[in-house]
Amino acid sequence: MSKFRKIFSYAIASAFLASSTLVPQTAYAAPNVHTIAELDDPLYFGDYFWDEEGVPRGGKVRVVVDLNAEQLYVYRGGYEIARAKILRGWQRWQTPTGTFKILEKDADHYSSTYNNAPMPYNLRLTWKGVAIHGADVDDESATHGCVGIPLEFARTLFRHTRVGDPVLITNNWMSDVYG
Repeated sequence: MSKFRKIFSYAIASAFLASSTLVPQTAYAAPNVHTIAELDDPLYFGDYFWDEEGVPRGGKVRVVVDLNAEQLYVYRGGYEIARAKILRGWQRWQTPTGTFKILEKDADHYSSTYNNAPMPYNLRLTWKGVAIHGADVDDESATHGCVGIPLEFARTLFRHTRVGDPVLITNNWMSDVYG
């Protein structure tokens, strides 16, 4: 399904922090990326891949969301193991950029703000309602500031993350490599 390409480590944490619109919750070192997946085709809305083959077990999981590319990346120990096309907020419900940590996990969450909308495999990032959660990902929808990911991908991400794991939400994540 995917091949991996070895790349140099990127020290972009300072560039990220300079572009953040939020005060970081925690000090977040951008993932020290060793390899990225080379996909045969670009991801379209609803597409994702998850491939851990050949990736060492036990490394720390880090999640990066690139709002401009509308993609979420998952790294373990510096190796990209997953990527998904996402939904994000628009207009007055922009998805915030910044550094976050997973505050809470709830596999069967419903919104207390938006008509009890289902938010399965919810990874809460803020106490004001921003989260990563399962959604029908298409090219016509948006969120109210959350990051929506395909349901099966959300289920797998939920299993692989822990409360406290770091999440970076930014624009143009390593566009020279992924672009």
